[in-house]
Amino acid sequence: MNDPRDPHDPYETTETHVERLLGRALNSFDLPDTTVERLETALAHSSALHSSHHSASLHRSTYRHTYLLADGTALTLWELAHNAGRDGSEHHELYAEEAEARLAASRLPTGLDPGWDVERADGLDLDLDDDGDGDGDLESLSALLVRPIPAQPRMYVSDNSADHARRVLRRAENADRPGEATARRLRLAFAHHITQAFGRLCPVESGRGAGFTLYEHAFLLLDGSELSLWEVEHTATPDGRHMCEVYEDERAARDAMEHRSRVR
Repeated sequence: MNDPRDPHDPYETTETHVERLLGRALNSFDLPDTTVERLETALAHSSALHSSHHSASLHRSTYRHTYLLADGTALTLWELAHNAGRDGSEHHELYAEEAEARLAASRLPTGLDPGWDVERADGLDLDLDDDGDGDGDLESLSALLVRPIPAQPRMYVSDNSADHARRVLRRAENADRPGEATARRLRLAFAHHITQAFGRLCPVESGRGAGFTLYEHAFLLLDGSELSLWEVEHTATPDGRHMCEVYEDERAARDAMEHRSRVR
C-alpha cells in the first residue's frame, strides 16, 4: 500500500517508498543507524493516517509506516508532516518511536495569538495582556516555574533507550549541558519514560510570543538506578527558531526558562 496522501504510483515498490520517505524528512540523519540498516531489508509496507490537526494557521498530520522485513519482523516509522516552517510549506520529520513523534508535534506552534489565554499543563492559567507590557505576566510565569511537578507514576518503556538518551544530549545547544560522565552512565539505559512537565506561550518582547516546554526524560539503568534529563524547548531566540537546552537538574531547567522569558 502506498502513502495515502501522495499521488504516487499505487504499485510503488517498498524500496522506492523508503527512499522517498527518508529523502524528504528533515531529520532522517537522526534516525538510529540500526533502524536505517533494517529498512534496507524491507519487503512490503503499509501506510496509514494516525492523527491530524488543522487550524487557521497550522496543519499537522502524523502517519504510521509499517514495514515487513526479510527476517519476518515488522518495523514502524512515525512521520510528522506540518506547515510550521517559516516559509509555510509542508515539512516532514521521521521518528522511530511514537512517543517522540507526539513530543515533536506538541512542540509545534499552536497558531494562537500571543494575547490569548493559554492553559498550563497542570491546569493553571496565565493571562497574556494585549498591551505588550508583559511585566505582570513574567512575574506570574516566574511564580509558576517554581511550582513542583505533581507526582506521576512512571511507565518505563524498553525501546532503544540508550540511543534515545544519546539523541537528547546531541540536540542540546546550551554550554552547560550534561557532560561525558552523564553520557557514559546513560549508555546503560534500557528503559525510559517521557513526561511533559510544563508548557506555555508567553511574550518575550513587544509583538512576539515565545513557546516554552519542559520535558523530563527519565531513564532506568542496568544497575537499577534512575537518571533524568530535563529538556527545555523554546523559541525565545532572536530569529524565533526552536532551541533545545538539556539539564541534569529540574531547578536548573526552570531557572533557564525564567531567564529566557525575561529576554526582551
